[in-house]
Amino acid sequence: MKPVIVITGCSSGIGRAAAVLFASKGWQVVATMRQPEAHPLPDTIAVMAMDVTQPTQIAAVMAETLQRFGRIDALVNNAGFGAFGPLETASETLLERQWQTNVQGVMATIRAVLPAMRAQQQGVIVNIASIGGLVTMPLNAVYHATKYAVVGLSEALHYELAPWGIQSKFVAPGGVATDFAGRSLSLTYQGDDHPYHEYVTQVRQAFSQRQGYYSTPEAVADVIYTAVTDGERQRVRYVVGADALALLAAREQLGEAGYLHMMQQRFAPQPAEQA
Repeated sequence: MKPVIVITGCSSGIGRAAAVLFASKGWQVVATMRQPEAHPLPDTIAVMAMDVTQPTQIAAVMAETLQRFGRIDALVNNAGFGAFGPLETASETLLERQWQTNVQGVMATIRAVLPAMRAQQQGVIVNIASIGGLVTMPLNAVYHATKYAVVGLSEALHYELAPWGIQSKFVAPGGVATDFAGRSLSLTYQGDDHPYHEYVTQVRQAFSQRQGYYSTPEAVADVIYTAVTDGERQRVRYVVGADALALLAAREQLGEAGYLHMMQQRFAPQPAEQA
């Protein structure tokens, strides 16, 4: 029997690349997305409609997967979006949607799949976090808060689920060459008439200059496949991308003060002088 994997957020980018890769490796893939009709995948992949903020849809997908294939060997939580801009200018609606999608959605899918995995005494859960769940960058506070939560959740579940043979891991990509900024990025502000305008412009320019260092979705999918299949029960973290690894190395080598100074110089206006 083919092993069965459920992957969320498969309309494009990392999720789509992962679905295609696992299918090519002989897995039975259940690829979920909000609008399957708009993003067709090969016939070898079972595509199901699911919004991770809708518990009834999650339950329906897990039930259909078990009915059709009899088991769920792995879950990859990839669905999510980013919020960019000042915390001060973020709407309550955006804050709630960011948390519901990136954190509560992950928790909901895990909760839905755990009864089957416990019954099997086996399973792997891989949550797609971000290098932004291990280090931070300016004007990403809302997004980073959710990814730090995913990192903490994943590590805590490593202990919690071990008695049932279930592995919990996370993949932390750096920048990825996808249309994330166009399709999955929401701004916390409207227009340019706000005190952060110059700051936002400078940070966006700094980010755009680093796109040449970004990983491809296929490279991230390769690491997801490794995390699911390598059998490493004492490994939780999988970092992807030269840019992500460089940030972690800089933080270790420079120490906290040196790292903060480097990031301030690279991305942000200088702090205001104290009176």
